[in-house]
Amino acid sequence: MSEVEYESEPAAAADIFGSQLDLARAYTDRLAKDSETFGLLGPRELPRIWGRHVINSALLSELVPVGSKVADIGSGAGLPGLPMAIAKPDAQFTLIEPMERRSNWLQQVISDLEIKNVDVIRSRAEEVQRTDFDIATARAVAALDKLLKLLTPLIRGSEGKTVLAMKGSRAPIEIVEAKSRLDLLGFDAPEIITLGLGRAPETATVVRIKLKQS
Repeated sequence: MSEVEYESEPAAAADIFGSQLDLARAYTDRLAKDSETFGLLGPRELPRIWGRHVINSALLSELVPVGSKVADIGSGAGLPGLPMAIAKPDAQFTLIEPMERRSNWLQQVISDLEIKNVDVIRSRAEEVQRTDFDIATARAVAALDKLLKLLTPLIRGSEGKTVLAMKGSRAPIEIVEAKSRLDLLGFDAPEIITLGLGRAPETATVVRIKLKQS
């Protein structure tokens, strides 16, 4: 099999992954090589695999406190959960992915690379029975209104009770569209956070929302 060509590693990778950089490199290499076979990323994404996908996802780890339990729903290629887990080895991550070939790929990569702080559940988010995740996150899964319906049950029984939704320029609009859902579910006012300014090839826009403490 010929080598797959993809984006060269940006200088920001060393800053963001630190001592875990070799693990981030190994994951990025597997993601690039296996993308076509497992339907992970489109071929046009390989020239921006580090900046748009791996580093962009890892930026969210800055919002994860030490010891947190994090659920990543619709994880697919492990985004954002796996880069977050590599950048944040002192938190525990669970990747929730319903598609068999992708969940199998995730389990294989985690095993091969010996990533210790990640588990995989093959399931739809709404079928997961756990409620003790401190943080629930997702990338490119659904609009915020629908996403909250999927994520909220996973965090209700936890201390953290936080949603981190990766969004783009439509974040303010999606927040307005989700207002009724936010009120119904009992969330505090959402924050829009921009991560990676001046550090990363592409910034990450995150909507952080916390359930009101009962």
